[in-house]
Amino acid sequence: MQVARRRYFVTFVAVAGLAATWGLMMAFGWSSKLGIVTFAPWVALIGFDIGMLGGVLAAGGTVGLWSIANHTGHVSVDGVQIAIRAGTMLVLAVGSTFAGRRIRESEEAQRTVASLQSALIDSTLDGICLTDENGDVLISNRPLRRISVEVGLPLSGTVPERLLAVADRMAEPERYRERMRELASVTGEPTIDEFEIAGTGRVFRGYTAPVTNPDGTLAGRIWTLREVTADRELDRMRDAFVATVSHELRTPLTSISGFLEMMQEEEQGLGESGRHYLEVIRRGTERLHALVEDLLLIAQIEANRVELQLVPVDVGELTSRSVEAMRPSASDKGVTLELVTDHPPVVQGDQNRLTQVLDNLVSNAIKFTNDGGAVRVSVGAAGGDVRLVVADTGIGVPVEEQGQVFSRFFRASTATRLAIPGTGLGLAISRALIEQHGGTITLTSEEGEGTQVVVVLPSAW
Repeated sequence: MQVARRRYFVTFVAVAGLAATWGLMMAFGWSSKLGIVTFAPWVALIGFDIGMLGGVLAAGGTVGLWSIANHTGHVSVDGVQIAIRAGTMLVLAVGSTFAGRRIRESEEAQRTVASLQSALIDSTLDGICLTDENGDVLISNRPLRRISVEVGLPLSGTVPERLLAVADRMAEPERYRERMRELASVTGEPTIDEFEIAGTGRVFRGYTAPVTNPDGTLAGRIWTLREVTADRELDRMRDAFVATVSHELRTPLTSISGFLEMMQEEEQGLGESGRHYLEVIRRGTERLHALVEDLLLIAQIEANRVELQLVPVDVGELTSRSVEAMRPSASDKGVTLELVTDHPPVVQGDQNRLTQVLDNLVSNAIKFTNDGGAVRVSVGAAGGDVRLVVADTGIGVPVEEQGQVFSRFFRASTATRLAIPGTGLGLAISRALIEQHGGTITLTSEEGEGTQVVVVLPSAW
């Protein structure tokens, strides 16, 4: 196959065939039996391989050779016959020339595209490969081959077999081995997994997804591998920082709160300015205390150490209490706060944690709504579940940022631009607590128009 692809090899074969055909005509006097048509395949091949000039010369040469063979065999042909056959050979040569040119151009374009695609996937940070339905590698990029060597993956076998071969090198070999067996059998769904190599601390995230043909049939599977060691180390450092700061802040806050309680007994003797200063200190202390509690809670959530005290809970009553508690702050801002309840079913939940979620959502809605705006809180039944909606007419969240609103410490650009205070923890905590209750929380928003947060909780019955 490689020899056949060399340039002009086809021409050499065609010239040899042409010479052999003419030799038969001359040796046996077969010019009339074979005719000029027997030269046609060789003319076509020469035109296809060399191009226009070669095809035309081959066409003219075959007419000349055929005429010589006829003369030698005493076969008479007139000028019209020669002209017709010459025209036919010329058309054949020109046609094969154009066909060859189109095919070569198409092959060159395909090679260029393939080269660009190869360069593209080789330029990514992720290791990428495509396998067939059985897991055999069809295409792989340079980063994946480099990672495979570094991790010690075998160079042969299906992808699941190669991954299983390094199970003993993982930080959790049994869990890793079990997961790789699952990946080998589950081919129709996308998956994301992380694993750590024992001893080195290197962490990798693997992603797989089915690849389908245009008709919807399964063509294979894509596998990607990305090293996330730096990300995990950053998470550990951030968690350690949060835990340390929270612990260090708690001690002085406890002292400040204690002294504030003692000063309350002497508050009447402080005078108007003294009482004002005392109130400022009290509000600042409460804010710091809430921040510390949020930091500790987010650390507990990340460590899966939050335990819920589940009891039957009337979400409508909890919502009413939360709205009433927030009404003074809404009045201070001139925000209309409306509550609509429609006899929601009882849920199994932690009353304190659900109250924390409600307070977060309602206070956020008030905080991000301009003076004169409105916040509407509604709770009711939805297909046997409880549906809570907190909608405001506030500043909203840009569309491109809405996918990050439930990430911890994230604050929308609309909030930071207006210097609205906050930590970016409220929605992250709310989502974690709602999901721990088996529910869902979603947010939709339009910048400058408002935001709507929807919470759905499964009923207790």
